[in-house]
This record gives sequence, C-alpha cells and structure tokens, in this order.
Amino acid sequence: MTTYHTTMIKLVTSTTSAITSPHYGLGTIQDVVDYCSSVPVLGVDTETEGFDFTCKKMIMFQIGDANQQFVIDTRHISIEPLREILESKNIIKILHNAKFDYKFIKHYSGIELECVYDTFLAERVINCGKDGVRYGLKDVCKKYLNVELNKEVRNQFIGLTGQPYKDDQIIYGAKDVEYLISIRTHQLPIIEEFKLNNVIDLENESVLAFADIEYNGLDIDKDAWEIIARRSEQEAIQMALDLDNIILTSTKFSRFVAASVQADLFIPIEDIRKVDIKWSSPTQVLRVFKKLVPELENVNSKEMYKYRRQFTLIDKYVRYKEKMKLATSYGKDFFKFVAGDGKIHTSFNQILDTGRVASSKPNMQQIPADNAFRNCFIAPEGHCFVSSDYSSQELNVIAFGSKDPVWMDALQRGQDLHSVCAELVYGAQWNEAAEDSCSFLSKRVKCNCPKHSKLRTNVKTINFGLAYGMGPHKLSNTLDISIPEAEALIDKYFAAFPSIGGFLDKLGNFGKTFGYIKTFPPYNRRRWFSKWFPKINSEKGAGFELGSIERASKNTPIQGASADMTKLALILVRNYIKETNAPVKIVMTVHDQIDTVCKIEYAETWVTEMTRLMEEAALVVVTNGLLKADTNISKSWEK
Repeated sequence: MTTYHTTMIKLVTSTTSAITSPHYGLGTIQDVVDYCSSVPVLGVDTETEGFDFTCKKMIMFQIGDANQQFVIDTRHISIEPLREILESKNIIKILHNAKFDYKFIKHYSGIELECVYDTFLAERVINCGKDGVRYGLKDVCKKYLNVELNKEVRNQFIGLTGQPYKDDQIIYGAKDVEYLISIRTHQLPIIEEFKLNNVIDLENESVLAFADIEYNGLDIDKDAWEIIARRSEQEAIQMALDLDNIILTSTKFSRFVAASVQADLFIPIEDIRKVDIKWSSPTQVLRVFKKLVPELENVNSKEMYKYRRQFTLIDKYVRYKEKMKLATSYGKDFFKFVAGDGKIHTSFNQILDTGRVASSKPNMQQIPADNAFRNCFIAPEGHCFVSSDYSSQELNVIAFGSKDPVWMDALQRGQDLHSVCAELVYGAQWNEAAEDSCSFLSKRVKCNCPKHSKLRTNVKTINFGLAYGMGPHKLSNTLDISIPEAEALIDKYFAAFPSIGGFLDKLGNFGKTFGYIKTFPPYNRRRWFSKWFPKINSEKGAGFELGSIERASKNTPIQGASADMTKLALILVRNYIKETNAPVKIVMTVHDQIDTVCKIEYAETWVTEMTRLMEEAALVVVTNGLLKADTNISKSWEK
C-alpha cells in the first residue's frame, strides 16, 4: 500500500475509535469547518450501508479538495457544523450521482445541499446519444484519470457497524473526493468547447429538485389501490376467457382445444379450461397466430398492430396484453415499492437522449392516466395537492420553432388548435360536418359535433405525433385506418401546414449532415448520432440509419426543449419554496407537469405563485409568451 502524507488525509472520529496510521492523520470537525470554509470548490461523497435512505445509514462522509481530504465517521460524529458550507450557494460541491448522496445527507442531518456540480450528469450531457458510454465513477475515473477504482473496498461498507474503518476504506473514501475534483477539471474544457455551459447549469440545479422529489415521496392509500388492482386482474381474466371462446368456436383452431383441464395463471384450478394455450406465453401464442398469418415471426406489439384490424383474435390479444401489463405492473406487486416510511419513492433518470426524464422503481410516469390509480396517491391530513402543467407544451414548442402563422394565431387567440388544424386539413368536409349549434364555427373553441370530433381526433393525433416522429404505420395503428389512408392524411396535413413541414425537414437535414442535433437556446443541448452516423455511407442499412437520424433530429429539439423548460420550472419552484419558507413540498413531475403538496390554507396563494413560476420558466424557452400553465387544487394526485 502506498503511504500518503498525513496532511493529505485526515480522519475525523471519536477518541474511542481513533487509531494512528502512516497513511492519514487525525482531525476534528472544527478542522473540517476551518479548512472547507475558505475553499471555493469541494469534493463531497458518502459511504452508506445500503441504497435505501429510509432504512440504511450513512456511515462515512468525505469532503475536501485536491490538497486535503477529510473522512468523517458519521456513526460517531455529526456533520451539522458543516451546514453553512454544504448549503452555501457560493461554494461548489462536486459529487457523482448527487441525488444519492443528497438524500442520505438530508435524512441523516437535515442539511440540503446547494450549488452542486454532478460529474455523472455532466458526463451524460457531454456524451448524450453516444453508444456504449458508461457513467459510473469507476468508468469516469478510468476515462479521465486512468485510475482503476477498487469497488471491492466499497462493498466492505455494506453491513459495517461500529468497528473502526480499515486503512484501505479511509484511503478509498478520501481518494474519491480527490478524484471528483480532477474529473471536473477534465470535463470543463469539453463543456466549453461544445457550448454546453447552460445545459450543464440547468441539470446541476434541477438535480436538487429531483432529489427532493425522490426524498419526499408520495403517500399511497393501499386499500384503494388493492381494490383497483384486483379489478384489473379480473378484467385480464375475462379477456383471457374471451380469447379462449374464439378458439373454442372456430374449427381453424381445433388443435388448440385440450380434452383435459389445464391450470392457468388467472383461472382458478377448480374452473374447467379446455383451451391448451397460455396467453401469457409468446411462444404458444405465436403458434396460434401462424394459423392466421403464416409469415409472422413474433407477437410483439409492432407486429400485432399490423394485423389487428384484419383479425378479431389478434385485436383482442393486443387488448389483453395491454390489460395484462397494467395488471402486472400496477397490481398488488406494486406494494414492494412502498418504503419503510409508507411512501412511494421513485428514482429518476434525469437525462435520456432527448433530454427528457424517465422514472423507475416504480415508473411513476406510466401510471394510467384515467386517475383511478392516481387517486390512490393522497395528500396528508391538512394538506392538498397543487399541480401545474403546461397547456399544450410541445405544440407551443413546435409553433415557436416553425413560426407557423396559423398555429401562432390560434394559440394567441386561445382558439382550439386541433379544430383549427382540422378545418384546414379537411376543408369542405369539415364545413359539411358542422352542426347548427357548432361552437367552433361561432367561437373557435372545441365543439360537440359528432363528425367534427372524429376529424379533430385524426388531426390531433398528427399534431401530437409530430414530437415523436410519427409515420404512416403508427398513425394507421393509432387511428385504426389503412396505411394508404394514413399516408394520404399526412400528405394533406403537410400541404395545409408547409411551414411545419419545412421546420421539421430542416431539423432532419441538419442531423443527417452534421451527425448531431441541438435543442433551442438558451440551453442548446446536444444529441450525438455516433451510433448511426458512421453507417450512413454504407450500402447495408443506410436507409434505416438515415431514417433513425432524421426521426431523432426532428423529435429531440421538441422533446428536449420541453424537458429543459420543465427542469427550469422545477428549479424556480424549489428556490421559491426555500427562499420564502413556503409550506410546500415537490412530490412528483411527469413531463410537462409538476406536482406539489402544500398546507390547505396556503393553497390559493400557492396556485398563483406556482402558475407564475411555471410561466416564467416557459418564457425562457418559448420567448413569445404564448405558453401558459394550468394549476389546480385536489385532494389526490390527478392528471
């Protein structure tokens, strides 16, 4: 083992567990305060006995710079004296995956980190879209410092109780801090080169809001959830029986009818089931569907959607799979995500390739939107939900980017955009479909005309699909129309809105030409196409690669700008809560929506302030001021 100069590493622990070593010296918590108070950039890290902050302990806290690192034994020493340093907005704290450390620090001490630089997020921003990049501290240390971290030492902290740290554990903890300083030094020139400063600042500031959401969690009514989960399971059972009935009533599938009883995941053993198919088995289902489509190779959703209009059995199977996913993902198994404090604490992946956010363990962004499940998430006694979402966020981004006069005018006047678009796309057909009492013709708002409703839905699907690169196949599946009909509808759409088509084409051509795409100012987030771009000149698969780049080039600026806006809103909301000591907690965000829980008596005030903050954030990205926020009060978490 290398011997380190004792002034470089200092162990802060109780006198009863203090030991001497040639590898480090001993210090006090006051030594830490005295040194770190005058350092503008500090590395910060923690070691914990597990990953769940609600039930596992922080057993080591490390802080320092390249010249001096302190290892604090948090089993015996409080870090409360470091509060002013850690909460200072003038001292940069460098962490790797800051959300993790933030939650443990807050749970352990009540301290809320401010002014952080997350090397993990910076690396994600720098390499956004690149294939095969790894972001763990071990990987980043190897990349920039050519240092091999020994993660076996890290694993030794699991289950560590009152025994003194080993020398290698102390050195491991101290070096992590030193490495963070060096990693940032290597990242900064890259950030500057590609003008990523603004988006790096955005991610580093918003990570504190995401950490708060993960920390705060959502209260769940388990009894109500169980009732809905049971109902979903029963619906899945019935749909499986409906599939069975099709098999039983068709001679084409007679080979799949068994003479004996077969147990099934959903059918009680006492029930007689004659169909020898397990509908949850893709292999078994494929054998059935090959009777209808011999060339079929799998039963994934994309393949199924091609044939659902043609075959009732396939259509019912698609619906069964959707219900099964709902029943399994959000059934009683969901309770495994309830933490020791009785709450649901999701985990955010803060940066996808588009800049959007994903949620896992559990995926709260995929909770069914009909509010049946959402209503099971309730506000504590004396509190209520105040939720704010942008009104047609991505549509406003498209309008802003394309400068389409029709869209801009409709949004400015508060008209129903989808109906305005449908009127232009369908022309005479739209006019002929109007009822005498049509509110769109008189007030340009959404009407109740039955024929208008269908035409509006068709165009609305295209409007929203623009942000996701929707093509004729997807449109065909969504609207349940033929592919030629979908192609014709898309052609009519872009004929009516050439400026939108031109805007999207410009984005697509940029990506294909330069191998990357950017989001809107001021953030200018980059998505690289390095996994596709080198292949576009090859004969094999060139068309596919170009198509992938084109779709990503069109949807990334739209989705990314929307995500940037929501992240800025999260920052503004969090800062306001802290600066005013408002009785509010941020508890969730889903794309264009931010959800808070606040004291009931403060709700009306908070509606006004939250709306203002949301629209202030919107104005930074969509500078025309047309994007507005809708803010509502409710007892439970609603869409």
